[in-house]
Amino acid sequence: MEFAKLADALKALGDPTRLKIVALLNKRDCCVCELVPIFGISQPAVSRHMSRLKSAGLVTEQRKGQWVFYTLNRDRLEEIGFSLQHLPDFSSEFEVLEKQGLLVFCE
Repeated sequence: MEFAKLADALKALGDPTRLKIVALLNKRDCCVCELVPIFGISQPAVSRHMSRLKSAGLVTEQRKGQWVFYTLNRDRLEEIGFSLQHLPDFSSEFEVLEKQGLLVFCE
């Protein structure tokens, strides 16, 4: 991998919010609107974090109706030597969202 691209990916992972987003996406694909209540920041702020992760090639997006879902680019993370095994398990964050009726399900 090109050194500059490696540095860019590692910089993107160096932010605590983005690192937590990666940990959450390790459990399931997410829409920005699901991440807003988890972080308690605005939708544009979450979107900027997602844009940064996407520009580093760490996430991909897929449109499902009106929703845009983000998925980890596991190949890219493996390519830079980033192990998802060492990330904390934030599954409880999704359980809280589910109880609040804030999870997005597309069919």
